[in-house]
Amino acid sequence: MIEPGQLILLISHKGKRYLRKLEAGGEVHTHDGKLLMDDIAEAGFGQYVQTHLGKAYLVLKPTLHDLIKGVKRQTQIMYPKEIGYLMMKLGIGPGSTVIESGTGSGGLTTALAWFVGDTGKVITYERRADFFKLAGKNLERVGLSHRVEQVNQNIEDGFLHSGADALFLDVRTPWEYLHSIPSAVIPGAMCGFLLPTVNQVSDLLRGLEDGPFADLEVLEILVRRWKPVADRLRPDDRMVAHTGFLVFARYMEPPAARPRPEGVADPDEAPAIEDLPDAPATEDVGDDAEF
Repeated sequence: MIEPGQLILLISHKGKRYLRKLEAGGEVHTHDGKLLMDDIAEAGFGQYVQTHLGKAYLVLKPTLHDLIKGVKRQTQIMYPKEIGYLMMKLGIGPGSTVIESGTGSGGLTTALAWFVGDTGKVITYERRADFFKLAGKNLERVGLSHRVEQVNQNIEDGFLHSGADALFLDVRTPWEYLHSIPSAVIPGAMCGFLLPTVNQVSDLLRGLEDGPFADLEVLEILVRRWKPVADRLRPDDRMVAHTGFLVFARYMEPPAARPRPEGVADPDEAPAIEDLPDAPATEDVGDDAEF
């Protein structure tokens, strides 16, 4: 039995998909006829229900992949192949607070909200009002809007929030906003960026190399699908290849801002090298040594 308020995915015999929220007494109108939501609830996930014209529809519990594919879009959204690596690299999980800029249609925002859980928070900035409204509708549609705080504002004047565990920018010139990151995240936070061209990546790297960032990584993720036919197993004729470059860096608090542990001398007050006693001789440590 499916409870009211749960998301359902309906798939026709031709593969057409309908993503809906179950409502007691509701109806779903398709090209194959009308489906009653009460019948769907009674059938349960993994079962078939029939329209009033006798056409069978499969009822499934949607996955995150289904939710992202179902996003109504006015912009290009990030592909699942990038999103999976991004979540692991940024360390997104239950209870995380993450800042995003460049909401667009809300594809990545949906994934972030899914992973942070009810104890986490996604704060997403979008300067365009039309994208801001569309993303809000997409999040409400899949029941994740309560985990997201939307901000209809350009980040050129900085972020309104601080203390985030991670940050991701999907904007055209991210190097122009690097100076605002330290006030928005905790020391050691992972930051990610999405860019389509190599010249943009080069400009970003120059900015990261001149700032308080470490552990730089640049990559693209390619997925080649194969035809799932046992007797004729071979790659698909076409593939979605380059969709964007991912860039990652860890924000590191500048040394001057870090408190010196008690008992550690100021480097400027350390004795000169020639005044230090000779270090005792040490033995070589072999590969088999135990620690």
